Amino acid sequence: MVPSEMSLLPRKEGDCIAGVRILLRSALAGTLRVNGVEFARKENKVSELEKLSGLADIQDVSQTLDKLNLIDLNGHRGQKYIDPIQLFKPGSDMPVKKKRKSSGSEDPGLRRCKISSSFCRTQAPGRLMNPEDHFSSKKCLSWFYEYAGPDEVLGPEGMEKFCEDIGVEPENIIMLVLAWKLEAPNMGFFTKEEWLKGMTSLQCDCTERLQGKLDYLRSQLNDAAAFKNIYRYAFDFARDKDQRSLDMDTAKSMLALILGRTWPLFPVFHQFLEQSKYKVMNKDQWYNVLEFSRTVHVDLSNYDEDGAWPVLLDEFVEWQKARLSL
Repeated sequence: MVPSEMSLLPRKEGDCIAGVRILLRSALAGTLRVNGVEFARKENKVSELEKLSGLADIQDVSQTLDKLNLIDLNGHRGQKYIDPIQLFKPGSDMPVKKKRKSSGSEDPGLRRCKISSSFCRTQAPGRLMNPEDHFSSKKCLSWFYEYAGPDEVLGPEGMEKFCEDIGVEPENIIMLVLAWKLEAPNMGFFTKEEWLKGMTSLQCDCTERLQGKLDYLRSQLNDAAAFKNIYRYAFDFARDKDQRSLDMDTAKSMLALILGRTWPLFPVFHQFLEQSKYKVMNKDQWYNVLEFSRTVHVDLSNYDEDGAWPVLLDEFVEWQKARLSL
């Protein structure tokens, strides 16, 4: 459209006529497409179509198009064409866009990944949490007081009832793992602070929840790093706090609990301790027994006598080799 022509029109109407003239130029070329419907002009209407290029009044444009009686090429003869004035009128509703059929699976739970173009399942919204599912410190403390004495310490009597309620024997290794999780320094005792801190980390505030965690606690024994930490913790946990070493009876019991089922040489080592002169086991000896059990072969063939092993283990190897040579 010539700028001078636009200046004769209101600003909004000028926008409408610009669109109409685009349609007219298509009609002059032979065909016209409106909202996906293709139209053709009658040959004897050329002069009237060309005449529209100079129209300034939008109503004249509409009336002229109506006179042209455009023919629907898609087989809908007699169907009135879409009014261009309504088509380009500002603020009018846009034609409804048909929803494209998905080329993927009909499963509504699948969507196409924007990166790989493959289909992936959308994550279902998480279930609403029941208020009872949340850990409660108040409930946890109430649970503690079921077993604690007036001094707010869970002692031997309460421990026995606690073990009975959760279905675990007091001498079961799971109780050692639980004490490790609670960071309890004294065997057979849990303070309120230890209980609350440890049970919070486990998210347990009742018997049923702790029972649900027993498999997890047992699994810690299969993790090499966690097992080493539990083993080292056991030394201080089991010893008398006024002593720097474990008495030998306690040491043998704790070794049987921790290594008895996993170290093939433990029965032999236990027998050695029974007949040895040693009355206590210090921390260095305790730590090295674990290292020995992990690295030295059952036949002792790779034991390095010049290594930095404690004398206790040197004597054990010498004693066992003497037995094997008989």
